[in-house]
Amino acid sequence: MSDRKIVVDGVTKSFASNQGTLRVIDEVSFSVDDGEFVAIVGPSGCGKSTLLTIMAGFERPDRGSVKVDGAERVGPSAKGIVISQHGSVFPWLTVQENLMFGLNGDGHGDKAALADHYAAMVGLKGFEAAYPHELSGGMLKRVELARAFVVKPEILYMDEPFSALDALMNLRMRTELLRILNEERHTVLLITHDVEEAVYMADRIVVLSPRPTTIQATFEVTLPHPRKLSSPEAQGLREAILKELGL
Repeated sequence: MSDRKIVVDGVTKSFASNQGTLRVIDEVSFSVDDGEFVAIVGPSGCGKSTLLTIMAGFERPDRGSVKVDGAERVGPSAKGIVISQHGSVFPWLTVQENLMFGLNGDGHGDKAALADHYAAMVGLKGFEAAYPHELSGGMLKRVELARAFVVKPEILYMDEPFSALDALMNLRMRTELLRILNEERHTVLLITHDVEEAVYMADRIVVLSPRPTTIQATFEVTLPHPRKLSSPEAQGLREAILKELGL
């Protein structure tokens, strides 16, 4: 059996605009292995988020298909969860209640204990009873991460999840995410405009062209974790990706 978790095959997507039909994605094909961390970078407005939305099942391609575990994706699935830059924490629920919200059904044992375990895992021990308005931006992002991990998704779809954070908190959250991924196996797709973030975290980096987007280049990242972005290898990779992006 193949260990390919996700297969994107010839995905094409257009939208209606004032100027007529606007093709955003043009025949994009690639696959993601089970447990692999793939970052997708590309110029602003090239269709990165649209591609992720199609892969997560929230939108349908005009042509082509997305298969997860060999089955065509026709809608959102409990196997995957999306973490976006916009945030999805419920303001009227405490941290613990937010984490318990996704635990539907009876197959989760002690839901409060499970929620508290993941709160501790992302460094929120002692804040279980706090409401979102009592937390900083970085802490809210931790709640979101914990909410994603508590439901044990097979796939994490991340759309610029840390872009609203300051540089120091951004780096902390990247490190936090990698630490959790080291403990728990997940397949991750990260959309980012931050080349350094991609180099720091991903196993493979896919570079998209300007719209209508196609795959322009792919880079394997073989550097061991924890990665030093100042290393000659990381800097060389960063330069090669920026060159692909025309910078």
